[in-house]
Amino acid sequence: MKSAFISAVSLIALGIMTAQAPAAEKLRIGTEGDYKPFNYVTGSGEIKGFDYDIGQAICAEMKVECEWSTHEWSGIIPALQSGKFDVMIASMAVNEERKKQVTFSNPYYFNAMHFIARKDLGIQEISKEALKGKVIGTQSGSVAVDTLKDYFPDNEVKLYPSLSEVFLDMDSGRLDMVLESQMALSDWLAQDSGNCCEFAGKPFILDAAQGNAMAVRKDSGDLAERLNTALAAIIKNGTYDKIRQQYFDFDIMVRPVNASAYLK
Repeated sequence: MKSAFISAVSLIALGIMTAQAPAAEKLRIGTEGDYKPFNYVTGSGEIKGFDYDIGQAICAEMKVECEWSTHEWSGIIPALQSGKFDVMIASMAVNEERKKQVTFSNPYYFNAMHFIARKDLGIQEISKEALKGKVIGTQSGSVAVDTLKDYFPDNEVKLYPSLSEVFLDMDSGRLDMVLESQMALSDWLAQDSGNCCEFAGKPFILDAAQGNAMAVRKDSGDLAERLNTALAAIIKNGTYDKIRQQYFDFDIMVRPVNASAYLK
């Protein structure tokens, strides 16, 4: 009888301890899932890419559990603002308009833009004359859209919901050129479907570009500061560079030449 009473007390105590044990903090991360090699979904439904690996390293440093989800690029900021996730890690370029809507972390890389062109066009240098009459494609909502409006207003520009759709039309010959992230373009050119095309001109960055960063809601308290602390830690301990080397053989923290100095 006594042993049964002790067992019952022990079970009650264990239940109280279990109830009081704090659950691991969960960080809900949103990304696009269609922007190789930064973020993409495999055939088995897994999210992979540079953004994913950086996010996982950030979570490990913060000692929190990552929970990932994918969202269409055109609606990814509203999805963050509405609370569908807590942190966006989707290679978003920081600019003044976006800073009005979200709070950004420190940049975790600088992503140069670059043109690619069909090889049969033989375009080596970028100028209004060289691009005259060319149909240029890019992803809607990207910083490349404004760049094309500012520097090549006379060209026909086609916008697509995702970069994979841009590449499909480039491969099929419905586009002459594409302006997008140098890194994403490099990944596609290395594939069989990219045999049609080549880089044209030099990589460049917008004058006002502030790098690519993680984003949180304006009312997220100190979350951006915690992300910055974790990012600084994985850079210092070498984790960041180990991840970078798996995707890029060049330093992605170096700022390229400004657009105004190049696209005259």
